Formats: sequence, structure tokens, C-alpha cells
Amino acid sequence: MSNEPANKNPRLWIVTELYYPEETSTGYYLTRIAEGLADDRDVKVLCGQPTYSARGIVAAKHEVHNGVEIFRVSGTTLDKNVIVFRLINMITLGLSVFFRALRNFRRGDRVLVVTTPPSMPFVVAIAALAKGASYVPLIHDNYPEILIAVGKSSQGSLLANSIDFFNRWLYKYAEKIIVVGRDMHDLLTRKTSGLDIPLVTIPNWAELESVSPSSRSENKLLGELGLRDKFVLLYAGNLGHPNDLESMIECADALRDNPEIHFVFLGAGVKRKWLESQIENFGLHNVTLLDPRPRAEQRVFLNACDIGVVSLVSKMLGVSMPSRTYNILAAGKPILALTEENSELARVVTEDRVGWIVPPGNAAALTQAILEILDHREELSSMGERARESALAKYSLETAIEKYRKAV
Repeated sequence: MSNEPANKNPRLWIVTELYYPEETSTGYYLTRIAEGLADDRDVKVLCGQPTYSARGIVAAKHEVHNGVEIFRVSGTTLDKNVIVFRLINMITLGLSVFFRALRNFRRGDRVLVVTTPPSMPFVVAIAALAKGASYVPLIHDNYPEILIAVGKSSQGSLLANSIDFFNRWLYKYAEKIIVVGRDMHDLLTRKTSGLDIPLVTIPNWAELESVSPSSRSENKLLGELGLRDKFVLLYAGNLGHPNDLESMIECADALRDNPEIHFVFLGAGVKRKWLESQIENFGLHNVTLLDPRPRAEQRVFLNACDIGVVSLVSKMLGVSMPSRTYNILAAGKPILALTEENSELARVVTEDRVGWIVPPGNAAALTQAILEILDHREELSSMGERARESALAKYSLETAIEKYRKAV
């Protein structure tokens, strides 16, 4: 009999398209999860090459970084904003991940797999089951609901019903499921009815080590833009189909004659070209559109405003939770949220009284809300303090990692 001590924790694989050195949202969060869990267990990552913020960097196919062993596979890197190209990317990456997983997974391993891209959990589940490993889906976006919300499918369609069918298979054999919002927990409770699968809610977190409040009067970006004397509303993040930018532009048009109010959009995504054309066509001089900036500059650009805006289109209840919310809190900024009642976003904003909720698709209500906020701007300071306190108390990396440690 061997005298070597038994490993108390099974080997943990984390499978994600995006990982270090990728700093885009999913890459950032999965990197921190892996490195946080590597303190007391053998953590290995199976991922693709950088294709977003670190696009162009060719990372090592195999390396150890911060205690995590990383295996990178290749796939096509066509323009993700074109549906056909995105599907090709998913297929090629999925095949690479599948064959590497079959080669590397072994009986007794645990596998945490994120829903980015949405095909990844299915590929990984098949490989895990074939090799006697268990898997835990980490759901950042719910399908087909997100496709229905953005108008790419409809309730009861062949596509939606097919995805629901395969989801039931995925959930049935999962060890447990992790979601990032309470509204998502409610939705998954309904979707897994009768399967008796444990559901765990673990919110994402604020980057408290790098994002904190700073003086508005000394903000470099506001100075560069000449906006220090304006009431600034900042939207910083993905300019994608799930984000209600239409109401914001309609609102900006309605407020164009108010010299105090200015809107700043910072980001990239499939709606960016549309946003550029709307600003030009309407002659919106009260709107500034900026290119994405590195995560390292978040403390500057998240403080370059009076209000942080987070927006979702209708029908996103239980579907997704914008992670940028937590860093707005960390910057000590009140939040104006375009979202449905009882969403995780709405709950975060209302529970600690750190902002306002406006229904998606209602530009008139948004306009009225902004004017009322402007009339009561003396309340913003105390709201900002509560926002920072909320980030510190509830949404730290340490809190999240401890929950992941218990879950996996």
C-alpha cells in the first residue's frame, strides 16, 4: 500500500473559451476563479486562444500561470459579429476542446464549464460523461431565452424547443448548476423541474483591488472631453443586442436642448455602428462615443460620470446579469438601470438604495427619471457611498471564491 497521502479534492478542470491573457469579462472572471481555487486543489484550464481584448496575442499551448496548468486549443477567429462566422468559430473551437478533453479528462475529475459560447457545455458534458468525470455548468446567459429577447427566435419555435430539449439533457446529468443571479436561479428552478439538480447562486464580483471612487473634479477623462461642468451619464460595456441602447438614444434626442446633460458611451459590439449612425443622423451633440479602454483604466473611466447606466432589453428577466454593475458600485457611483422588476440587476440597485429602475423600451420614463435625478442631485453623494459599501460588503473576490470553493 502506498504511503502517499490521498488527494482530498478531485482534480478540477475549468473549461472556457476565454482565459488569461484575455481580460474581456468572461476571461477575467474565469481566470480569477481558477487562480482562487488553485490554493488548495489541482486546477487545470482548457481554453482557446485570445480573441477579444487580447486578440493577436498567440499564447503558449501549454503553460502554468499562477498555480494553474493551462491547455490552449485553436479554432477559427472570424468576425464574431457575423452570425455565420460566429457559428463557424463555435464549431471549430468546440471540436478542438472536445478532442483535447477526451485526451485529458479522467475518471473522478470535476469539470466547471461556462456557457460562453453556448455550445461549450454540451461539448464538455459529452466528453466528461465518456471519461467518467462530473460536470458543473456555470450559466452566464440562458438560452434560448436570450435569443427570444433579442428577436433571433420566438417562444415555441423549432429552434427554441430544440434548445430546451438539449438543455434538459445537459441539466439531467450535471452534478449541479451554478448561476450568477437570483432571477436566473428562479428561471433554472422552472427549467430543471423534476430533475432534482442542485442549483447554486454565486454573483460575480467587483474589482475592489483596482476600482475605487476618485475625485470627479480631477478626472482625466472628463477633462479631456471637456465635460467637467456637465451632468454626465456613462454607459461603459458591451454594445450588444441584449442592451437597450435605443431608449437611451431616444432619450438623448429628447434632452438635446438641455445644456447640463451629456451621455457618454464607451465600448464595442454589434450595435456600435448603429449607435454611430444614430448620433450622426440626429446630430446629437450631447452624446460622446468612445472606443473600449483596458480594464486597467476602469478607475478613470468609471469615475468619469455622475451616474452609471446599465441597460437590458425586455424579456431578459432571469437571462443574464451585467457584471459591469459591480464595478460601478466599486467606483461609488449610483446606477440608473433599464431592466425589469425582480431582475438581479433591479434587486442589487433597490436593496441597498443605490439607484433607480426604469422599464426597458420606455424612453419617456427614462427621460423623466433623468430630469428628476438632476433635480435631486444632492442625494447622489450618499447613494455613491452606499454603492461602495455594498461592493465591499457583498461583492468581493474573496466572497465569491469561497462560494465556488464550497460549490465545486
